[in-house]
Amino acid sequence: MTNIYVGNLSFDVSDAGLQEAFAAFGAVDKANVVTDRMTGRSRGFGFVEMGNDEEAAAAIEGLNGTELGGRTITVNVAKPRADRPRGGGGGGGGGGGRRW
Repeated sequence: MTNIYVGNLSFDVSDAGLQEAFAAFGAVDKANVVTDRMTGRSRGFGFVEMGNDEEAAAAIEGLNGTELGGRTITVNVAKPRADRPRGGGGGGGGGGGRRW
């Protein structure tokens, strides 16, 4: 099974629209547009799971850089969460000690 990342999605693309685009290349097990928890609005990316690795590779090759919903999408193999670099930030605070 291949998990595929789809970026730069139009906010109008639904799970069904994403599945339809990938179904042209083979069987789609699952298509999910990621939405914001607070607003329910698309966050502009999603994931597609395809059971056949050859069909998934064909979909990545065939759809990367093409237009879907009026925007040029980015399509590649999704990286597992553990492999992604963690965002910086955090830390800070401290200071404010007394001067004698």
